[in-house]
Amino acid sequence: MDITIHHAFLPHTDAEAALGFYRDLLGFEVRKDVGYEDMRWITVGPAGQSGTSIVLHPPAVDPGTTEEERRAVLELMAKGSYAAITLATDDLDGLFQRLEAAGADVVQEPVDQDYGVRDCAFRDPAGNLVRVNQLT
Repeated sequence: MDITIHHAFLPHTDAEAALGFYRDLLGFEVRKDVGYEDMRWITVGPAGQSGTSIVLHPPAVDPGTTEEERRAVLELMAKGSYAAITLATDDLDGLFQRLEAAGADVVQEPVDQDYGVRDCAFRDPAGNLVRVNQLT
């Protein structure tokens, strides 16, 4: 039995800013862009990897979510402590330079970690932590 990761979900607070980060800076392709009322769900993923996607979704819109829960989610997002994802690249330094030059919110410059990974980190426009590992 093979199990793969098909979708990961990250909240966004501004669909156009999310597209600017994931499509324009990271180079992901847009697979779906679905609107309902004033909300958008955008599915993006790396070119050539159609089986793996990130769904950028409006936060805390489930009908069962209370206003207090909605506020708590938005507060955690604003602090950058609500959601995270780890990506990988064969050119960590090149990607870092491109994102930094474009004004991305740098959390950590590329560094060799004690546990054997070389990585860096950014926050996307919604505050989600995006770590990037160097492929070996």
